[in-house]
Amino acid sequence: MSDLITVQGVVLSAAPVGEYDRRIVLLTRERGKIAAFAKGARRLNSPLMAAASPFVFGSFSLYEGRTSYNLNRAEITHHFVELASRQPGVYYGYYFLELADYFGREGNDEKEMMNLLYVAVRALMNEKISLRLVRCIFEFRLTVIQGLMPQIFECAECGKTFEKQDRLYFSLSAPGVFCGGCGQVPPDAFRISYSALYTLQYIASAPLKGVFGFDVEDSLLRELERIIYRYTALNIDRPIKALEILKVMVEK
Repeated sequence: MSDLITVQGVVLSAAPVGEYDRRIVLLTRERGKIAAFAKGARRLNSPLMAAASPFVFGSFSLYEGRTSYNLNRAEITHHFVELASRQPGVYYGYYFLELADYFGREGNDEKEMMNLLYVAVRALMNEKISLRLVRCIFEFRLTVIQGLMPQIFECAECGKTFEKQDRLYFSLSAPGVFCGGCGQVPPDAFRISYSALYTLQYIASAPLKGVFGFDVEDSLLRELERIIYRYTALNIDRPIKALEILKVMVEK
């Protein structure tokens, strides 16, 4: 039998296999995104039942097989079971998990994405924070983690540091922000406010523990959604099923 390994991770998804088993997808610090079988996890008395569920963070002991892993035991550190009863927060949560599944790769150190998921799920449980803003922050911070951040700290053309009086433009194709003063604004660029730019810069650079600790007016939130949603879609090459459900159930 192969050696037992232990990884720190979060369950992104769980699906039934056969009569009593589950197949789970884990995002882990040590091995990136991996699949594992939790044998007997659907039995009522199974010690793996609670662990083989989405939104579970913890330590997972696995046996490595030729094509997959087998879950031996788990120590749960955080289990956001109460999110299931929070609507519409749970729809956002599943969307976040599917995005993490999309961007996660086997063999990567996924600590940053795991931490982002954790603070984002906690934010979904906070009734004082707009869920729409939580989505904006999660999506944009995720592009930063993936090395896809557009150029937002200086003009993508001339390198000028932005000032409040600048006419600012955001281009999806560049991608980045242009000051407008250099006369080299791409054809697809559209105007954005300095407040929107400042907020994007804060989301990208703030300590993770505080990145969800602010609020914005509705007009600015709509502007952020226009920028971030379009930019996220540009970096995804297939439909995200949870997003379609989110649009139908929440963001009609």
